[in-house]
Amino acid sequence: MPKGDVGLNVRDGDSEGMARARDLVDRFLANRSKRTLRAYTTDLEEFARSSDQALVGAVAGLLAGGPIAARRIALEYAMDLRRQGSAPATIHRRLATLRSLVRAAQESGIILWWLEVPTEEQVSRAIDSDASSQNVRYLLPRHPGEIDRLDIQHYALRETMGANFLAPVESPQRLLDVGCGTGQWGFEACHQFPEALVVGLDLVAGKPDKPSRYHWVKANILQGLPFVYDRFDFVHQRLLVTGVPVASWPQVVAEFVRVTRPGGWVELVEPPLALEEAGPATERLLGLTTGISAALGLDTTRVVFDSLDGYLRQAGLTSVARRQLSMPIGRWGGQIGSLLVTDLRAGFTRVCEVLQARSKLSAEEAADLINRAHEEWELGRMSWTFAIAFGRKPA
Repeated sequence: MPKGDVGLNVRDGDSEGMARARDLVDRFLANRSKRTLRAYTTDLEEFARSSDQALVGAVAGLLAGGPIAARRIALEYAMDLRRQGSAPATIHRRLATLRSLVRAAQESGIILWWLEVPTEEQVSRAIDSDASSQNVRYLLPRHPGEIDRLDIQHYALRETMGANFLAPVESPQRLLDVGCGTGQWGFEACHQFPEALVVGLDLVAGKPDKPSRYHWVKANILQGLPFVYDRFDFVHQRLLVTGVPVASWPQVVAEFVRVTRPGGWVELVEPPLALEEAGPATERLLGLTTGISAALGLDTTRVVFDSLDGYLRQAGLTSVARRQLSMPIGRWGGQIGSLLVTDLRAGFTRVCEVLQARSKLSAEEAADLINRAHEEWELGRMSWTFAIAFGRKPA
């Protein structure tokens, strides 16, 4: 297939595509008047900032996935500019610069398509839709403490599994972490595979000070992955049961498989919305959480937990395997148990904040419920079971 049909294939850091993007930027800015050079440079630097990448990487990403992906990137850029308070004229100019850059790439034979930039009305509709989906689809609200909670959850899972993944992956060159959260899993993958490129994908950026071989990409997996076919040696995903509607899981897993190269691996890690040996306060919290999840179309039982390996087989993977690991909660579980107590307290506190905002629970009731549940977690012998399923894409 000609490269122009699918883009440069460099959204994930292909070196040839990065070199082409660098050359394109240099030629695009060459021989401009001082005023035009200053305006174009400012516009492109703003695009790079919005993409959370260096300029060359941002341009390479724009050209990588073809016209549909580029149109979506331009829309997200315009939405970001609008949210930052940029004037309509400024947004129009910056999109025009982006379109001119893509036109230069087309004229150079790098790509065969042109960029369709969004209208002001399309940007407004997308912002309204995005705000709605952000509030509707994810169980836990954004909170500064989520970074700490997600890292604690990561450490507990890593200690329980004895590794960061169970798939028999060997010497991968490109890894994708879907729903990467803080990015900690990807950071550690960079250290484990120093020659590999690790891409983290989420709606919100994770921690700063990323390893040099780590790239973050903003995307909503419910709208598809912004990568071409067969790009990654390993696709890793965990704990999206609170963000992906139960009916969407087969389609989402099919997307993971689509971007995995033949012979590559996909691994999924998810728990049910239930704890073993739960006390009455914990059961009350779980019941309240189930009510919110049901309204969002999320799994409220154990459908996703039970179906992980089935999703992989349905998507065409072979050598599918499944393991279940029980994680202790509380003092009886040592370090892992203590980590999970901290994780659960923070997570259920966020849930109670949602319930208070909806007048389903008073602040006093929430505090009392959390305190009683905390005592159950510390002194009881509860546990939380996770399923890990992985499979290989046929060569």
